[in-house]
Amino acid sequence: MFLADQILYIKVLSLIPPNIIYLFVNLNKDYAKNIKSYLPELVYSIMAITMRGYFGFGAEGISKPMNMGNLVRSAHAFGAKFIFTISAHYSVREGKSDTSKAPNHLPWYDWNNPSEIKLPDKCDLVGVELVDEATNLPEFYHPRQAAYVLGPEKGSLSEEMINKCKYVIKIPTKFCLNVQIAGAIVMYDRIKSLGNFSKKPSLPGEKINE
Repeated sequence: MFLADQILYIKVLSLIPPNIIYLFVNLNKDYAKNIKSYLPELVYSIMAITMRGYFGFGAEGISKPMNMGNLVRSAHAFGAKFIFTISAHYSVREGKSDTSKAPNHLPWYDWNNPSEIKLPDKCDLVGVELVDEATNLPEFYHPRQAAYVLGPEKGSLSEEMINKCKYVIKIPTKFCLNVQIAGAIVMYDRIKSLGNFSKKPSLPGEKINE
């Protein structure tokens, strides 16, 4: 019985990021003010254990380091397994807004054009673009294995990229959003759709029976 418990413990431990393990091992060394910064990653790491599949997130033609840095940080916080750029003018050293140092923890792929993209087997490419033929995000069923790609700040996904995507989705807004904000909304919707959450109450203040 002890051996079985050990095996289970090791399997669960392998799913938790090293910095989260550090938090628990060194809890007595971390002050409360520092623990707060770990909470988002802790929450989504726990959800990742109970949620099947994986996803990656990236952008095409992005040129502002601050925008890419924020997008990368969001992807890291929401549990992305890899990040990528296509035809981007971005240097990891310039991504000062990514305070989570995601490139140190996640694989980062940089391709010159859409034809170079190589995703894992059965991983669907999902374009995020505000076009008429795109599926509204609230109506979209997220693939278990997916890579989401956003367009540049002052532009749209290239025609080559659109043609390469298996799905194209849009956030139902009156106009385009900031790249990082759009990315965070898509990632939240994925977590909400595929995560192991309780059903929302029907009325404000109503409690859900366990």
